[in-house]
Amino acid sequence: MSSIATCFGTVRKILKNLPAGWIELTTHRLDIYDEAQAKSQFLQHLHVLTSTPEYDTAQLDTLPTAYDYTRLGHPLSCVLEWTVAQINQASSEHVITFSSKTMPILAILRKNALSGGATYLYHDTESSPLIDTERLEKIYGYKFQSKKIDNTTQIPEHRDATVIFITQRSYESPLECNENIDAAINIHPLYGSTVIIHNTQIADMVSDLQHVRRRETIAMTPLNALNLLHEIVNDKTTPAELCTPQNLEIVYDCIKENTGSAVTPLIASSGLSIQYAMMMGLVEDAMTRHPGRNINMIIPPNCYGGTNDQARRIAALIPTVEIVDLYVDNGQDLVSSLDVVLKEAADSDSVPIILAEIPTNPRVEVPDMNQLASVLSTQRKTRRGTDAVAPVFTVDQTFCPNVKLLDDKSVLAAVKTVSYTSASKFPSGGRCNSGFCTTNNAAKSAQLLIGKHLTLSDNGATANQLNTMAEYMPSMPERITEAYNKTRAFVDHIQSVLPTANINFIPHDLAERGFTPSVFSLDLPVGGSSPEESARLLNVKLIEHMVESLPADCKHCVSYGQLKGSYWTIPATSTQGTTKEDDKDYIVRVAIAPEIDIPKLCATFDAFCDREKLNQPSQTHA
Repeated sequence: MSSIATCFGTVRKILKNLPAGWIELTTHRLDIYDEAQAKSQFLQHLHVLTSTPEYDTAQLDTLPTAYDYTRLGHPLSCVLEWTVAQINQASSEHVITFSSKTMPILAILRKNALSGGATYLYHDTESSPLIDTERLEKIYGYKFQSKKIDNTTQIPEHRDATVIFITQRSYESPLECNENIDAAINIHPLYGSTVIIHNTQIADMVSDLQHVRRRETIAMTPLNALNLLHEIVNDKTTPAELCTPQNLEIVYDCIKENTGSAVTPLIASSGLSIQYAMMMGLVEDAMTRHPGRNINMIIPPNCYGGTNDQARRIAALIPTVEIVDLYVDNGQDLVSSLDVVLKEAADSDSVPIILAEIPTNPRVEVPDMNQLASVLSTQRKTRRGTDAVAPVFTVDQTFCPNVKLLDDKSVLAAVKTVSYTSASKFPSGGRCNSGFCTTNNAAKSAQLLIGKHLTLSDNGATANQLNTMAEYMPSMPERITEAYNKTRAFVDHIQSVLPTANINFIPHDLAERGFTPSVFSLDLPVGGSSPEESARLLNVKLIEHMVESLPADCKHCVSYGQLKGSYWTIPATSTQGTTKEDDKDYIVRVAIAPEIDIPKLCATFDAFCDREKLNQPSQTHA
């Protein structure tokens, strides 16, 4: 039997025993996750398992986590990459799937823009595989030559350049090969695209493409990867899922109702996908309105690692963009810090674009909104005495997606404000990846440009993502309220048991004003000669205790907004992966879902305190 036939047989058996979590989970399990190995470790264990005569769904479900479920990659995308590699006699390391049809091309263009390398694009598709080439050249600074061909024999050798072949072929047969091709990209009309890297000598090609997939787009979604696998090995074409106009209207109406915006939202394949389009749209707006001026991207250095890294990647690509640190919590005040950096931006006659999280992550702090509006609205002067450029305020509302910051009655109504949210959290109850953004009336002109960048990156939400949001978004306000109430009860209990613990949670007065997150952070009280190190170790022990004691209710995970359970992590080792070490938080971050047994959670926490003797009078907080 040929290797391809053996591969197809293995895939058919995997599909027959498919764990439900391979399709349904959107975030990775940290307890079986080794980021340094991820895909390779998953495939190694999968190979060992599938080499045995008998295996079942339960055994497949225990395999190490493949990447991070959905965005960077997941079990089904890894199986698909392995299958495509087998068909094309390549290493699975050199096969990478994307939900987007254009982002793998843009990833290579980005790599070469930074290195100064030339890129030649050859395609046998009827039209150019790129969208909006003028914008790619003008705003992103990408340089390339593109040519339509009939077959790969027409692709010549190009020395000191990267040669890409783009096609739209059946996946079950190997692509035409030409020794002059460095990478081939096969576009599927429904499911996304796959890159096969032929020239494995190009430095960092794999890691650079994966980094784009991690930060500016996503892997092919689990459902689409599943459909494509069936198409390859079972010759089974799945009818394309459609999002009805009624479902799209439900999603639009829910976003408008929850944010207070009157502007039609933009919905992308993930939170970072929409953030990427948003930032590039605002950068273009700044470049167009204020040509020649520097752009200050003002961002908290301890915010979510994906946001932090993506902003710095944009600054690395576009010479006029500069990162300015904004210290917002853990003893620093967002309003005061903003006042300082906006004065500096005015002094240098720069264009300020602010990225903030409200509430902040992981300290769950909310600024005085009236003071925030005042600082953002203040008209400042440049050194020359001219009016400084007013800031654009972008706010990540993932923790509180139902606060109407974009309403005409909001204190931010006169400030150009763009709100964005990871829809893999509360909007979908953790049922799919997606993300959305919209604006207030003061910033609505920016939405058109943001949409242009979302289109050229082909990062729009899939039909399945939109249908899932339409199913779960109408119940979101009620789930947010219930989850907040459960979180408040748990926090109150912890405070009663450990009054000296350092707990970061929303105060009652802000909750009454609509800020009702269901996440809090916790630093346990410790003593000793090195209290900071002791606290870190104790925080880790708490998470292990909760997960081991209540495996059905407590997950070693970074999730938020799920339908049930609780989710425990140390931000410094997960969400703050790219943050500078001095800005990382080694506290416990806990997220509570609306469906959870709080008395059982409290009893398990009490057992840990008793075991560690934390509730003894001699214990003092660091």
